Amino acid sequence: MTPRFVIASFLREADVLAGTRAARAAGYEVVDVYTPYAVHGLDQALGVRPSRLGVACFLFGLLGVAGALWLQVWTSAVDWPINVGGKPYDSLPAFIPVTFEICILFAGLGVVLTLFARAGLRPGRTPRAWAPGATDDRFVLVARLTSAVHDTARLTHLLRGHGAVDLAERIGEEER
Repeated sequence: MTPRFVIASFLREADVLAGTRAARAAGYEVVDVYTPYAVHGLDQALGVRPSRLGVACFLFGLLGVAGALWLQVWTSAVDWPINVGGKPYDSLPAFIPVTFEICILFAGLGVVLTLFARAGLRPGRTPRAWAPGATDDRFVLVARLTSAVHDTARLTHLLRGHGAVDLAERIGEEER
């Protein structure tokens, strides 16, 4: 079955929030909402789970700490041991500044790369413009009609009741 999409443009953020909640309550799948700025409460209205980037950040930071400590201990105590002022070869306090910096570097770069990979942001990808003015001055809601039970007229009537100014239907296009 070819996918069908309904694209609705709104002028106010309160309207797009109400339209998103109403469309999801009616059983329609809201693919995404494009806004010119961050809208408070939109993630709850879309039913988006909390981000797990914090876990990725912690794991990349832990990888940086382990790598930095291993490299410093190996180079100073195993590969090239030099006695400097009678200090032990594997002096942990001397390794803390470098370990901290490498932890921050790995966590930051790892989170950015994870975000790009998860969001599908890659070189050469052409962005999709669902509607004119999306993210400029309009709020655009994209809903997918997932089954034959879902009626385009019912959804457009529902969204017009919540302040949609422009409505369009697209057939046979994937969202990514």
